[in-house]
Parts: sequence; C-alpha cells; structure tokens
Amino acid sequence: MHNAGRVLGNALTRFEARVLELMAQAGHGQTRLPHINLTRHLDLEGTRITVLAQRANMTNAAMTELIDQCEGLGLVVRLSDPADRRVRIVNFTDAGRLWLAAFSKALKKAERELFEEIGEDLAATLLNALARYAGVVESIGAQDSAN
Repeated sequence: MHNAGRVLGNALTRFEARVLELMAQAGHGQTRLPHINLTRHLDLEGTRITVLAQRANMTNAAMTELIDQCEGLGLVVRLSDPADRRVRIVNFTDAGRLWLAAFSKALKKAERELFEEIGEDLAATLLNALARYAGVVESIGAQDSAN
C-alpha cells in the first residue's frame, strides 16, 4: 500500500521540477519554487503584502523577503496603495507579465504531459477527485478563520 502523502508529494515534486525546467528553457532559469509561490497569490491588479502573506500561509517578513527577490528579478514592484499611502501593494511589472505568460505556457505543457502519461480519463478523474479533496481543506480553513 502506498502512503498517500508521499505519493502526492513525489508527484508534486516531479510536476514542479518539470515546470521549472520548461521555464528555464524559455529563458527564465532564475525562477525558483518560492517565486512561483508569491506569483500564484498575486492578483493582476496588485495585492497588499499582508494579503499575499495570508494567502501563502507565510509571515509578512518571509513574504517581504520573497518580494525583495522577485523585485530583484524585475518581476514585481511595490507601490503605495491609493486608498492608504502607508500600505504597499505588489504589482507585476511588464517583465513580470511576460514571465507570467511563460509560466502559463510551461504549466499547460506540463499538464499536457501528465495527461499523456497517465491517460486523459484517469488524469481528469484524478484532478477532479483532488479538487474535491482540496475543497474540503479550503472549507476547513474558512471555518477555522471564522472561529
């Protein structure tokens, strides 16, 4: 019998490694998983640092360090929030939007490869089941934050 956590973790590791490999082939070899973790939580119209940290389940300090790295790569910029000048909002730069397009392509290619390897029907069933399972986790998180 397989350990579900180990199998899921190994599958995720393989998938993420493939996405990073495709990103490197597209000229974005500086990208690392933590950078993707920041960008997956960043809205196209910009997001407050505290919201990014909450979404990523990180401290504000850890998120700020990631933002510093992504800023250094030219992917994001911090701007003042027009509603409250004391608050900083993180936005994609033009280069960051190009990076995001390359990431989307890499992600889609890695997904296609996954579907080809395990079969369309099985992959669809797997993803639907995992989405249902993840939805349960999301609802637990929402319930916890309401208490």
